[in-house]
Amino acid sequence: MSEPGRRAQDTPEGPVSSRSARSVTRGLALSCHPLPTLAVTGLAAGLAGAAGAPPRRTGLLAAAVLSGQLAIGWANDTLDAGRDAARGRADKPVATGEAPRPLVAAAAVVAAAATVPLSLRLGRVAGTAQLGLVASGLAYDLGLKRTALSALPYLTGFGALPVAAHRTAGAGPVPLALPLAGAVLGCGAHLLNALPDLADDAATGVRSLPVRLGPDRTRRGGALLLAVAAALPQQGPRSPAGSAARVAAGGLALAAAGRFPDGPGGRPSRRPFAYAVASAAADLALLLARSRAARTGRQAGERGRSVRLPDLPTDRHRSPAS
Repeated sequence: MSEPGRRAQDTPEGPVSSRSARSVTRGLALSCHPLPTLAVTGLAAGLAGAAGAPPRRTGLLAAAVLSGQLAIGWANDTLDAGRDAARGRADKPVATGEAPRPLVAAAAVVAAAATVPLSLRLGRVAGTAQLGLVASGLAYDLGLKRTALSALPYLTGFGALPVAAHRTAGAGPVPLALPLAGAVLGCGAHLLNALPDLADDAATGVRSLPVRLGPDRTRRGGALLLAVAAALPQQGPRSPAGSAARVAAGGLALAAAGRFPDGPGGRPSRRPFAYAVASAAADLALLLARSRAARTGRQAGERGRSVRLPDLPTDRHRSPAS
């Protein structure tokens, strides 16, 4: 029971400080996996813009993707709080107590609820693809990350993302190269993203595909997938930027597959991972170029169909002898 004149939320040092509120807000922000969340949202908006979506539709897609990615990130840290605490992860606010676990769980539910109507406003195909992306991420959080099928959500989710962006623009049938490139890129990114944490994952009983493959095969397999994503054929006219991104992605992927001497203390070198991140960035740029090329090719086809030859004069009134 609180003392007379003191509000229930007061502490012995006075009312709950704004610093405490800022700390919780910071914890929420860090628990959503901010860099991947913003990267996927930005990629979706970029793909939609490259496909010709107007700003309002692009903004709607960005809002749908952002809310879905927030739900995935918050759910991940809520479900992994115990394992992160056991590993001493000081960078995980839920594990350290900076962000209360019930609050982060509630935020995940709210974000997941918000992404449904936002996605449905995109249209049947685009909305279904965007919700498929969210479902893939949540399936990963809920258990697939600990199995040999850990790459499946990346395969389906990143394959669905270009479909959602392309259909948000009302761009007609989706060129097969777009979802195929996204799926291959997502699978490769999963393998290479897991490299720095393989030892911790194995120690805590996570039997994901990268853990089962081991560091060498994970590195080489991820690099190969990034190279394949860059080598896939492109529909529509090629651009200098797209060609440069293709060469950069392939070269960096090959560099990531190489062997490097261990770092200080015998720790594995992080250079392959750095090359892989750079290759993935080039692959993302190439994906944008593919979307823009598909739009250009579609517009050229529409212009070709709109051109009609002038009617030739008829000679119906000429006599056979003339």
